Amino acid sequence: MGANSWWAHVREWVRHPLAYPVRAGWERWLLTGRSVAQQDEYSYHRAYVPEGTSLATLAGMAGPSLAVEEGLEQAKDEVGLDQYEVRHWDPWHRYITLCLLAHAALQVARARASSSGDRRSPA
Repeated sequence: MGANSWWAHVREWVRHPLAYPVRAGWERWLLTGRSVAQQDEYSYHRAYVPEGTSLATLAGMAGPSLAVEEGLEQAKDEVGLDQYEVRHWDPWHRYITLCLLAHAALQVARARASSSGDRRSPA
């Protein structure tokens, strides 16, 4: 498993084949994960992977999606990612890009502050 293999260990996983057409040598799966701590908390992921991909590999690949989701939630709270009223593609794209860049800069500043022992919030 990858760098996010911790995700696979805090959830119980099962996969179900999806009946969609696929290229030769590929498979489609619905991956369902249930929290070990909170039995009523489920997550669902669709996967399109090479034939023979193990359940452990699928579970390890599902972890980064949670990190992305958490990052987007933080960006909504901290830099106003969800505050723009969409009127046209170009300004929306610029706004979203600027918000995500600002969020990334805040995360780097937090990481540097915590590694140097500085407990003040950079925000």
